[in-house]
Amino acid sequence: MYNVYTDKLCYRKAPGSRYLWKAADIFSKYMLYKGKRKMVGFYNYTVIITYMSLVSACLGMFFSAQGNFKAALFCLLLSGLCDMIDGPVARTRKRTDSEQKFGIQIDSLCDLVSFGIQPGVLVYCIAKNMADNKVIEYVGLGVAIVFGLCAVIRLAYFNVTEEERREKEGTKKRTGYQGLPVTNAALIIPGLFNARYFTDGKVFSIIMIAGLAITAFLFVYNFKMFKLNGKKLIPVGIFGVAILVACFFTPV
Repeated sequence: MYNVYTDKLCYRKAPGSRYLWKAADIFSKYMLYKGKRKMVGFYNYTVIITYMSLVSACLGMFFSAQGNFKAALFCLLLSGLCDMIDGPVARTRKRTDSEQKFGIQIDSLCDLVSFGIQPGVLVYCIAKNMADNKVIEYVGLGVAIVFGLCAVIRLAYFNVTEEERREKEGTKKRTGYQGLPVTNAALIIPGLFNARYFTDGKVFSIIMIAGLAITAFLFVYNFKMFKLNGKKLIPVGIFGVAILVACFFTPV
């Protein structure tokens, strides 16, 4: 990996395609010319996956607006997958203090769009297109706005407490969270979508809106939430794939 501080290439073993990392290396090297940055920010492979999560979220909101909810759900789950693996990938490279801080900030900002805005847009579009009821549609809009607000509060609070924890504990891994992490929306919302098997448009929209409201409440409710690490994430990935497959067979 090209280090913009030492002006040298420094590769470390990383999971995934070596061609992707090589492309990221070339782009990262391009950002620096004779010791001067061409663009602000960092562009190495440790943040590329986080950027991909944001791109997927933007596409998901586009598909939601078009009424293509299955494609939107795929994008939401893809954002969740990117978030699940970006941490382990980032730890494969020795980063500067600035790179680590940048990674924390960019992760939260992308999470806000991917899991704070995208699910709300999806549920609102479902209510608008399937409920055939203006009251339900406007309630869906209101809940989507509150959902985004709760996600902002949740992420800001996490950033503050994480900084305080690092000052006290150093690089020791976190074992749990206070409140529900926003990334859980990537499984909750697609899971609720499978209610389409049993309900019609109006009832289905109410279920989606209610699920979104409860999730928003759990973002800011103060309770202890455990954290999954390593091999414990494998069942989560399998569950996500199962939800995705089930969603694609739901009635439109």
